[in-house]
Amino acid sequence: MALGDRKLRQLPVRSLAPNILTVLGLCAGLTALRFALQGQFEKAIIAVIVAAVIDALDGRVARFLKGATKFGAELDSLVDFVNFGVVPVMVLYLWNLRDLGGLGWIAVLGFAVCCALRLARFNTALEAPDKPVWSSKFFVGVPAPSGAGLVILPVVLAFLGWDWIADSPFFVALYTGAIAALMISRIPTFSFKGMSVRRDMVMPILLIVGLGAAVLLSYPWGFLTALGFGYLALIPFSILRYRRYASGSEMLAAQADQDDAPVP
Repeated sequence: MALGDRKLRQLPVRSLAPNILTVLGLCAGLTALRFALQGQFEKAIIAVIVAAVIDALDGRVARFLKGATKFGAELDSLVDFVNFGVVPVMVLYLWNLRDLGGLGWIAVLGFAVCCALRLARFNTALEAPDKPVWSSKFFVGVPAPSGAGLVILPVVLAFLGWDWIADSPFFVALYTGAIAALMISRIPTFSFKGMSVRRDMVMPILLIVGLGAAVLLSYPWGFLTALGFGYLALIPFSILRYRRYASGSEMLAAQADQDDAPVP
């Protein structure tokens, strides 16, 4: 075998590491479904969270190692659909929605379809040209991982003693539909990975993260509930911030048009 052919058949380890993480995330998501089938819903929620954490890491690992590939991007998108479009809502179905029969299944299908559309729109938006620089600070609609976290919030609330939610499958179905609508909406939501912080804020932020981790380990369900409600509360502020950026961009464009206009 020629040396050139041998090199073509070999892949650097840095290209493999992100894909390994992605596959581990898929295993975590499918394990959540197994726990739900066994009625172990606390373990199912934990497995969904683990899958979300791995999803947050694999892309960053790929960029850090310069191991991003087209194959990895396609694999990540497929795993995202399973972990965030199928598994969480199936956990919800096995926990509560199946009591509604066909109506509960409609809620499941609606959420899964909306998640697929959301991911497809996100993938095509990556290739859109001439996007303003500030647009990287926002998502269009609620991203799939956030939607998955929000849709399982009723289960977490039940763990905290909100038993009426477990006895209200119709309410849960309506809530599921609302989260699905947020995912495919045009509502701008904050993209924290596109934001930057001042250097003097690094230490306070690290301190807050450390305290948050301690609270998560001590009071996981209360922390996740606060995180979910906090995210929903941020949506109106993200809309206002987006409009401010958009109006400023339009003013700059109008000023540029005036400057380029021919002098009579």
